[in-house]
Amino acid sequence: MELKSRNPLLNNKAFNAGATTVYDADGRPVEIIDRENTMTVNGAVNKSILMLVLLVSSAFIVWQLFFAGYNVLPMMIGGAITSLIVYFIAIYKPAYTPYLVPAYAVLEGAFIGGLSAFFEARYPGLVMQAVAATFVTFLVCFLLYRFKVVKVTQQFRSVVIGATLAICTFYLLGWIMSIFGVQLFIYGNSLISIGFSVFVIVIAALNLFLDFDLIEEGARRRLPKHMEWFSAMALMITLVWLYIEFLKLLAKLSSRD
Repeated sequence: MELKSRNPLLNNKAFNAGATTVYDADGRPVEIIDRENTMTVNGAVNKSILMLVLLVSSAFIVWQLFFAGYNVLPMMIGGAITSLIVYFIAIYKPAYTPYLVPAYAVLEGAFIGGLSAFFEARYPGLVMQAVAATFVTFLVCFLLYRFKVVKVTQQFRSVVIGATLAICTFYLLGWIMSIFGVQLFIYGNSLISIGFSVFVIVIAALNLFLDFDLIEEGARRRLPKHMEWFSAMALMITLVWLYIEFLKLLAKLSSRD
């Protein structure tokens, strides 16, 4: 099975590498597997939980600073920029992910904490609703995948990746046009804008199935141990995306009241 995803982390060539292969005296390939240094599903899960703890802890600190009256905007901007830098380093240097991924979680947490605080200040109670919606969505998707109600086929993968790329392109187009004072329908609280947000949330949720499948496939192929960090980071990126989209949707709905 070819490992492909909308997430550059899981689309990295490191995920296409198998176990170490050597050749015997007759020239036949012999696969060498060190079970202590290969990726496992449990290892990826444990590292994902650790990342979540680091991200939430960092977000909580920035949240507290915001409501204590501090200007957290520099922390948000700094966290967003530096986490993006760490993200790209991880793509090209996956062997360093045991050090990069925890840093990414802390930096991303600073951005998420500030963003959440701004939303909460404007729409009290919104953040907990977004957190609950994200958790429930993750749990439902995991159970559907775990009990094979939803199977990740090549057609499923192609549709989800295509839709995700279309969304990214549309967001980029919207940002460019906003520079020239043109606002697309994806902004505001119109019914069309709300419908678009719902569509994006569905696609983000479907990406979770791709992440689950790729983690399982990576473990099956016994990729290097550091790929557990690599895959945990990829899953975290999808969850953060899903959470932000829920924040935006709930804010649009609240602004209509």
